[in-house]
Amino acid sequence: MPVLLKGSCRCGAVGFEVQSHTPVPFMLCYCSICRKQQGGGGFAINLGADYETMSIKGKRNLGVYRAEIEDDEHPHCEVSTGERNFCRKCGAALWLYDPTWPDLVHPFASAIDSDLPKPPEKVHLMLKYKANWVEPVIGKKDKVFEVYPEESIADWHKRTGMWVD
Repeated sequence: MPVLLKGSCRCGAVGFEVQSHTPVPFMLCYCSICRKQQGGGGFAINLGADYETMSIKGKRNLGVYRAEIEDDEHPHCEVSTGERNFCRKCGAALWLYDPTWPDLVHPFASAIDSDLPKPPEKVHLMLKYKANWVEPVIGKKDKVFEVYPEESIADWHKRTGMWVD
């Protein structure tokens, strides 16, 4: 049985619930979009969940941001297909939905009110784009990537025995 994740914004204007087989906050993204949208420590942590199970309270208070990307991987400015949902009242980042992968939604771990499992290892990605003041804390078992890992969120959960049926 998947885990029911319950989340909300800071002011309580938006709340949501979604089921997840992949609830472990293990993947730290240091890209400028994640860092500037919701990563006060220089990174953001995204979870994976089943979009079809998502229920939202306070939809009228949602805003959507689609980032413009121009970097080494995107030499010409592109608008991301990813829709970063946030509360228009308090500005809290809530989740990322990308219609390219319509079955998935990626709640930000920082928006989750439910207890989350502790990861046996972490994955640090997009280190190529981290801010110069950020000094990642890399554990002995952690994996590091200048850009993206090949292992998906689901594959990581299965490999580490953290997948929730």
